[in-house]
Amino acid sequence: MREVEAERIAQAVAELCVRVNYRLGEDVLRALKDALGREHSELGRWALEQVLENARIAREGKFPLCQDTGVAVVFVRMGQEVRIVGGSLEEAIQEGVRRGYREGYLRKSVVRDPLRRKNTGDNTPAVVHYRVVPGEELEIALMAKGAGSENMSGLAMLTPADGRDGVRRFVVEQVRRAGGKPCPPVIVGVGIGGNFELCALLAKEALLRPVGERNPDPFYARMEEELLSEINSLGIGPQGFGGRVTALDVHVEAAPCHIASLPVAVNIQCHSARHAKIKI
Repeated sequence: MREVEAERIAQAVAELCVRVNYRLGEDVLRALKDALGREHSELGRWALEQVLENARIAREGKFPLCQDTGVAVVFVRMGQEVRIVGGSLEEAIQEGVRRGYREGYLRKSVVRDPLRRKNTGDNTPAVVHYRVVPGEELEIALMAKGAGSENMSGLAMLTPADGRDGVRRFVVEQVRRAGGKPCPPVIVGVGIGGNFELCALLAKEALLRPVGERNPDPFYARMEEELLSEINSLGIGPQGFGGRVTALDVHVEAAPCHIASLPVAVNIQCHSARHAKIKI
């Protein structure tokens, strides 16, 4: 049995909150630079140049990449041989978010109640997902998810008769309807299967995958490439100014489902794809 101090987790989460909001991942930076080389639209190229310059300024000056520093979404993979000491795991994560958003001068965007709208003042509670796995590992992935892209996401309960083509139509239409609102070029997370809530979680988890990394199943890898090509043919372009690069990538995750169901969810991520993971 391995023991992990709650304070160590809180500090690690706090550091993740700051890091993801100040530094765009190298995979995203590479994809943006590649997009600049492929984009033929003059306005689209200008928009990509601004996005890359913004990332440089944020990294070097230690500023948030975007004024919307998002809701903290945390994915925990905890080995069943791990024991948290000195406090609870949940409170350690929430304290880490509280601390990180305060010390990093990050905007507090969480309201306590969805209709009465009073701000909690510290960006908690974070949304936390737990998965218990064998062994002694403790891995924490944190995503700062802004509302502009999150609001453009959607879910559909298709029927098995809709099949692959029905999924394709839904995904592409969701991106088409979003247009320039989620600050393209976007990354599109797609969850297929499971049930109502699991397909949405799959779509969110898909966004943690590095840009350019394909689903290990060739069937879904091919689907990702086909969806990416069709989405980029929509002509929305960087920041909605028109062009060839509407999406940097499409990531599909799938799970077993009921014989009478075909759930599909789309979770859109803006170009400021802020996430990182650590092992403690």
